[in-house]
Amino acid sequence: MMVIMSMKDNEEKEFKATDSTFRREIASDLEENIEKFRDPVVLGEMIYRLLEERENTNRLLKTILQRLDTLEAKGMPLEQVVDEVPLLAEIDQEILDFVRGSGKVTAENVREQFNYRGKNAASSRLNRLCSKNLLFKKQVGKKVFFFPK
Repeated sequence: MMVIMSMKDNEEKEFKATDSTFRREIASDLEENIEKFRDPVVLGEMIYRLLEERENTNRLLKTILQRLDTLEAKGMPLEQVVDEVPLLAEIDQEILDFVRGSGKVTAENVREQFNYRGKNAASSRLNRLCSKNLLFKKQVGKKVFFFPK
């Protein structure tokens, strides 16, 4: 029983030592980051990225509002509207925006734009968007083109 108590004491001492070491590491990381935030280039980069994200969000909201306006014009009840508006993963929404911006794309275009290793993943995403009735596709020779609806 004495052995067990001494092991617990050792474990507590190790934890306390690790705890203070951990706090010192966090403090030093915070000090480094505070120094980085004093650099105007870092602040400018952060603001630029925030503005890009805000523009993307505004674009998504605009698309949602346009769809809601279209559905309201058709006189659909709200419950039916919620069921008809598909919820998309972020990457699917980005791909959809890319297709809309480009007018037409192939799986190879999507693979290049979104850094997929192969065309299969890009093709799968595009086909899923077709099945949700957000895109349509047309085969021309060996290539398959995807168009926005």
